[in-house]
Amino acid sequence: MRHKEILFFSILISALLISCSGDDQQRSNNINTTVPAVEAVQAQFGGLPLEERLNGVVRAANQVDIYPRISAPVEEIYVQNGDEIHRGDPLLRLRDTEYRERLRQAEASLRINIAQRRQAEAALGEVQSQLRREQILADRDLSSEMEIEQLEARLESAEASVELAQAQVEQARSSVEEQNDALDQTIIRSPVNGTVGQRNAEIGMQVNTSSRLFTVGDLSQSKITINLTERMLSYVETGNTVRVFSENIPDRVITGEISRISPFLGAGSFSTEAEIDIDNDEGLLLPGMFVTVDVLYGESEQVTIIPLSAIFRNPQSGETGVFVATSFGLEADLLEELESGDSSPGLSNPTDVEFVPIDIVARGRDAAGVAGVRSGDWVVTVGQNLIFRDNSPQVRVRPVSWNSIMEMQRLQPQDLLREIMNGNVAER
Repeated sequence: MRHKEILFFSILISALLISCSGDDQQRSNNINTTVPAVEAVQAQFGGLPLEERLNGVVRAANQVDIYPRISAPVEEIYVQNGDEIHRGDPLLRLRDTEYRERLRQAEASLRINIAQRRQAEAALGEVQSQLRREQILADRDLSSEMEIEQLEARLESAEASVELAQAQVEQARSSVEEQNDALDQTIIRSPVNGTVGQRNAEIGMQVNTSSRLFTVGDLSQSKITINLTERMLSYVETGNTVRVFSENIPDRVITGEISRISPFLGAGSFSTEAEIDIDNDEGLLLPGMFVTVDVLYGESEQVTIIPLSAIFRNPQSGETGVFVATSFGLEADLLEELESGDSSPGLSNPTDVEFVPIDIVARGRDAAGVAGVRSGDWVVTVGQNLIFRDNSPQVRVRPVSWNSIMEMQRLQPQDLLREIMNGNVAER
């Protein structure tokens, strides 16, 4: 996809260069010679940043969805979208009539079971007293052994009744606690500090345990989630620097680092999630936003670096290489002005061009490290298709700065069209 975009850019810029050099082409046509107009940049030497471009999803820190734990109609709502709240603050109240009635019934049942326990304890005490009197009489040979055995059996039964009554009391007390907890759940409170969003509650609506009422999260801190493939896990690790940007926040690049990587691969997807913690004091990142994340994980060996748009693949032979303007150069002061943006040289006189095969040593998002081209060579970045089509040995070069070609490569096709219509590309 990236190469298709760059090819699209090349065709558009080539058309622009042809239109901008109409007078020169007219003079060339007068002598039956067509010299293509191209853009070229000077190859550099250095280490190529290694990076992976991934898509990410933004979440607020401690972002949680709020669900009720009981089913009831909504009676009252205390917060609105955008409200700042603290942990424990009430968000809404559900109708509690049924739960209060259940609590009263549970409390009444507890009182009944406590009374029954007292009855059982009193009966036990009576049997224990009778047994003590019979034992005294038996010591004086005034009571039979059968009467004592009967009392002992009644004692065992009374003790069992007390244990049963105690268990019933504990059960009733547990029921009271359960109904108390259910009544407390009619007031839904925030579990975290943060900002309220995505309110889905309205007064009178019936909610249940699957009804999402609010989303709450700390907007001053954001968490971005990205997916890493099994292959990426061999070189991407926690602490790697990341650059975050989005079409919704143009001209801003947010930097951070990978905070956590899950060690478990998803079944079937063979990928895992990494999380990036980002300070969001300015509120640029909104929960749910899709962002582009560049993960920087190292640097290549020192090689000659050229823009990706300079790479040309011969459609006939399949050979990969670049077109080098062999007899073109700029004075040091002009080159310094070009890189600083102080000047924008026009098209040069016809100069020789040669196709040079290359080997790609390393590939980044916007540039590649190659062998076969020397640092300082002027490589054609726009217009290769014109050279190949006309089999032209010469071109007219418009030199561009490295920063300029990098910016052009990062433009989306629709943005590039807009730039061309506004004439900004021609100025570069």
